[in-house]
Amino acid sequence: MRCSPRTPRSTCTPTRSCGHGGSGTTSSRATPPLASRSAGGPRRHPAHDRGGHGGAVLRPRFAPLLGQVRGLARTVHEQIDALDETLARSGGKLRKVRTAAEVAECQADGAVSALLGIEGAHALEGDLEQLDAFRRRGVRYLGLSHFSANEACYPAYGRGRLDAEGLTRFGHSVVDRCEDLGVIVDLAHINKRGYLDVCRRAKKPPIVSHTGVSGAFTHWRNIDDEQLRAVADKGGVVGVIFCPRFVGGDGLEPIVRHIRHIVEVAGEDVPALGSDWDGFIVPSRPLSDPTGLPLLVDALRDAQLTDAAIGKILRGNVLRVLATP
Repeated sequence: MRCSPRTPRSTCTPTRSCGHGGSGTTSSRATPPLASRSAGGPRRHPAHDRGGHGGAVLRPRFAPLLGQVRGLARTVHEQIDALDETLARSGGKLRKVRTAAEVAECQADGAVSALLGIEGAHALEGDLEQLDAFRRRGVRYLGLSHFSANEACYPAYGRGRLDAEGLTRFGHSVVDRCEDLGVIVDLAHINKRGYLDVCRRAKKPPIVSHTGVSGAFTHWRNIDDEQLRAVADKGGVVGVIFCPRFVGGDGLEPIVRHIRHIVEVAGEDVPALGSDWDGFIVPSRPLSDPTGLPLLVDALRDAQLTDAAIGKILRGNVLRVLATP
């Protein structure tokens, strides 16, 4: 769904992989993906129905360009209502999950897991009670930032950017409440100072759901080696985005280069898939949808990553974090 720049962006769409059915242990090489599909909006990927994809990440996301600060929490609840209606119509084929155990149950039953998160603490409207309400509705992770400042933090790029400022007092309280509630803190889009503030404060693993790394390609969207190590030190994961603009080119090789850099700097327990299949970002052509993931497995093998490491990248690292209460 493409959203008007005149309104806060809020969609609840499949965006990132949270696990692929295989672990990279078969000997045959992959066949090419299906023909490219439009990037115009939310859709159900055919790989879901073929059982090759273990789950999807679904989240309302915000980029309030005109300074709106009220009504955002209500919009999130409306989006969760829509998701709940979709779950009810699926006949158990799509299920909301919060834990690694629930993901395993879905896999055993042939169902698709839906992991619910929010992109942008704008949705809290400066009120921690909103976080409690979202948690009761199944929200598993909260991205503190998006492309504009909010009561908790400042973006790496966008409206209200302030590189010299870190987490606000409210932002520190949000991190503490997230950990009390079992809501994972997502550091995608936050500025470096705020990012490191979270890592110093966190007692549980944070994530960076979708990003590139500047050690593989220099871009304002990407995080540096200090940030990689900071998340690694907390047991967290970093999902590599599939957008050619941020990884330095189209095709599989740039994405593999980013994954390899994370392994070299922070270890094989850190990288994950952070595709950003949201209908707005145009992904690398071989990875236009989940049917291309076996090609990525082949490319990672060609880059001399072990099958054990590939299994962690595809799902193991994310599941480890989801197993954290």
